[in-house]
Amino acid sequence: MVRVKFFANFREIAGKKELEIDAGTLGEVLMRLLSLYPEFEMLMDYAVITVNGRIVDRNEDLVLEKEDVVAVFPPVSGGANAF
Repeated sequence: MVRVKFFANFREIAGKKELEIDAGTLGEVLMRLLSLYPEFEMLMDYAVITVNGRIVDRNEDLVLEKEDVVAVFPPVSGGANAF
């Protein structure tokens, strides 16, 4: 099972911090999430996806191991001027 962690808007929609999904690829994880939480679709195009702390391209169908952790973050924006 792959552990999926949710942050911010994704956590609010899912109603939980994380869940486990039986999937072999990142694509399978994302498809499963969309079937469980259709509301994710409006955010997914701009989401940041990480696998084991590394940002990944959601279109790259990575093979996952059962201990992998996928994290789903909302789009990050903003920032501050350094000076």
